[in-house]
This record gives sequence, C-alpha cells and structure tokens, in this order.
Amino acid sequence: MDVSIVIPLLNEAESLPELNAWLVSVLEAESLDYEIWYIDDGSSDESWEVIEALRLENQRVKGLRFQRNYGKSAALQMGFERVTGQVVFTMDADLQDSPDEIPGMLKRMRDEGLDLLSGWKKKRYDPLSKTLPTKLFNAATRRLSGVRNLHDFNCGLKAYRLQVVQSIEVYGEMHRYIPVIAQWSGFKKIQEQVVQHRPRKYGHTKFGLERFVNGFLDLLSIYFISKFRRKPMHFFGTMGSLAFVMGAVSTAWLIFRKLYLISMGSPHRDVTDQPLFYLSLTLVLLGALLFCTGFLAELVARNNPDRNRYLVQAVLD
Repeated sequence: MDVSIVIPLLNEAESLPELNAWLVSVLEAESLDYEIWYIDDGSSDESWEVIEALRLENQRVKGLRFQRNYGKSAALQMGFERVTGQVVFTMDADLQDSPDEIPGMLKRMRDEGLDLLSGWKKKRYDPLSKTLPTKLFNAATRRLSGVRNLHDFNCGLKAYRLQVVQSIEVYGEMHRYIPVIAQWSGFKKIQEQVVQHRPRKYGHTKFGLERFVNGFLDLLSIYFISKFRRKPMHFFGTMGSLAFVMGAVSTAWLIFRKLYLISMGSPHRDVTDQPLFYLSLTLVLLGALLFCTGFLAELVARNNPDRNRYLVQAVLD
C-alpha cells in the first residue's frame, strides 16, 4: 500500500464528510493505493456514526473508537499499530490541515528518502494568545531536544516512513515530540515543509493553555528516558556524588576551621550552631538517597523485558 492516513478526532462530526471527500479526491487523483484511519477519541457527538457511514461508502475508510477520551497520543499510537502504507500521514480532523499538501509531501519523502517530514504552519490564523506561547514552546523544544531544523513541532500534518511509526511509542501527551522521539531513536532524515493553515470552519479547539505546561514536562520526561533509560545510575549516581561530596567537604571545612580556631586560642562557635552544618548534613543525606534511587532504578532497568531491544537497520548474516 502506498499511503496510510491517520486522523485522531474528538467531536468533529460536522467536518468529517467534507474532510473525507477532499482526501479521497486528492488520493484518487494521484492514483494512490491508500487507507484512511479515523481514530475516534471518545466523541460525545455523532462522529462515530459519520465514520460508519463513510465506511459503507468506501471500504478504504477504516475506524477505531475509544470507550472514553484518552488523548491524541493514544489515538495516534493505536493508528500507528494498524497502518500498512509505506508512507504514513497524520492530520487533524478540523479542516485546518489541507489534504492538497499530501502529494507534494509524498514526493519529497520519496525523492529525498526522508524518515519524517513535518509541516510548518508559517502563517497561522490563531489569536495571539495561542501563537505567542506556541513560538516560545517551539523555541524551547528546539534548544532542549537538539532538533534544530523544525519550527512547528505541534503541527498535526506530518509524513512518516512506515518503519518510523513501527519503531516508536507515543503516550501521555508526547505526540508533540514525535520528531524528537524519532531522532533519538536513530531516524536522522527529518525535514520541514511549509504548509497551509486554514481557519477553523466547524466547532472549537479542544486544547487549552495547560497543554504547554504539560508539554514541557513531557519533553523533560522524553529527554530523561532517552538518555538514561538503560543506565539510570549514570544520572542518579552523578547527582548523588556531587551532593555527597559537597556536603562532606563543607562539613570537613567546618570541623577543620573549629580546630584551627581552638589551636589559635580564638573565639569559635560549635559546629552544630552554624546553619552551614545543617545544609551540609542535608547534602550528605540527599547524596545517599540519590545513590539508593540509582541502585533501585538499575534493578528495575535490568528486569525490564525490553532492556536488550534495539532498533536494527540492516543485517548481513
């Protein structure tokens, strides 16, 4: 199969018939072998009934319905587990992503041998209260993740090589960081393409400003898991060593200083009367706790059934 389209949705019954007709028109005009997966994320409107009707009209339309709302990441993951197309597209169901972009993005994926092609909505039709936090969020993500060539991590319109979606796992709210997850999984051919951002025609946005806070926390989680999942002691041991050494050195300095003042016959305070002593004691205890945390994390990592699971690109046997 040439192309798979994965479309997560929540309460988008009004836009689905128009979106599906537009998609089918574009895909069949290109003579592509395709499938369209609609992932209903627990909609409370008639979205599922619309999907069932679209399926009766076209057997290439497929659907999956959650019992309740699990979030966009869960919807994408379930879609990724089922697709069979050599190139997998994701897009939103609100008609703000244009299906007309698909042929051009597909051509670049094939001609340049890309692993992932991410859309960039350079000109947006969103209010300032949404565009400004988005720019700050994208700038922070570029700096922290090391993926420097993307301007719009959260754009729903993306194209992936099939091996990419089969090799990554998306959960929580990590759909924003699929390019980051892909790069840290070894897929380096990631590029960006300017795409059209269309004004919302039906309904209203399902995301609030809290997504930026949750998104930043998820980015920290991805960074930690990618760097230290197989070697957690490297993180906790380093932090524990620093805390322990700082506490031990400052405690030794307090004791040495008191002994020096006694030998010189100078006035001196008890070690336990000085605030620095309690700070030093806290650092020593913190260092010991971090070491224990590191050992426990190592035990968990060594018992992880995926501890020796690695992505293999090619084998000559």
